[in-house]
Amino acid sequence: MAIKLGGTATDVAVGPVAHGLMMMTWTPSPVSDEQAFEAIKSGIDALPSGTKAFLNSGEFYAMDFGTANLKLLSRFFEKYPDYADKIFLSVKGGIRNRKPDGSMESLRASVENIQSALGPHKKLDLFEPARIDRNTPVETIMNNLVTLVKEGKFSHIGLSECNANTLRKANAVYPVSAVEIEVSPWSYDHNQKDVISTARELGITVVAYSPLGRGYLTGQIKSTSDLPQGDLRSQMTRFREENFKANWAIVEGLKSVAEKKDVTPAQLSIAWVASLGPHMLPLPGSSKVNRTLENLKAGDIVLTAEEFQAIEEVLVANPVVGDRYFGNDDMAHLWG
Repeated sequence: MAIKLGGTATDVAVGPVAHGLMMMTWTPSPVSDEQAFEAIKSGIDALPSGTKAFLNSGEFYAMDFGTANLKLLSRFFEKYPDYADKIFLSVKGGIRNRKPDGSMESLRASVENIQSALGPHKKLDLFEPARIDRNTPVETIMNNLVTLVKEGKFSHIGLSECNANTLRKANAVYPVSAVEIEVSPWSYDHNQKDVISTARELGITVVAYSPLGRGYLTGQIKSTSDLPQGDLRSQMTRFREENFKANWAIVEGLKSVAEKKDVTPAQLSIAWVASLGPHMLPLPGSSKVNRTLENLKAGDIVLTAEEFQAIEEVLVANPVVGDRYFGNDDMAHLWG
């Protein structure tokens, strides 16, 4: 099964589950090239001919906010150049001094830095400002991005962490191919619903990141002590000890539904996100072959109305404790 992307990328068919690469490098203990490469290849090799793998990277996916993730990809494409055409590569950037900057100068520097780090074997397919610069009108940001598209810097425009109104304004300037927002059984409120609805109306793909609740919804992380020292998640409110315990009933409820369907909780969460519309592209992260393939198989899972209702009952009975990031939406520049 494949899905067609939106905006200017309607001729591109990608696998039903995307592959996030962030935790290959934005972690105190990055995985080896060999492990990362096999995880990437396995997802590509599992897709039918003519269907591309949607890979998601970032200009700053590293503990030092540097280009380690892109350099990892550069080494991958140098070793496996034949895989470049099998990948649709989306990269987030446009951050300056750890804040969103939608100026022409910042976006141009970001895109050029990304391509420089990627190297000569792969061209950037889709670029997303990682967050919306609230000090620059979105129409200006879009016009800046259009200029870079026309210069051949990349082919398609995406947005990330924007609200529905911003998405509509942006798409009126130039077709937005994808919008990346967090969607999962424990991150699904009016903001997500509005963006998903608006994107469907406008023919834009929703790239749903963290569909597994940053690993929490898999049930594999039993306590906060299971997180590696220095792991980014340890700073997030939902991973504070008291919130971690309070939210565990959600995991148990999803686990119960998953067991009856004979799938993993991770697969159930991914299938749930995919079921929210034909324009939904779940984006779980993976650094291991078995996880990549497990995630990808979730793209073939169809939930019945009864199963969807069972999941809904779990979520209604167990309201999420803690917010998505650090207790301050403005600090995380959410829903710009």
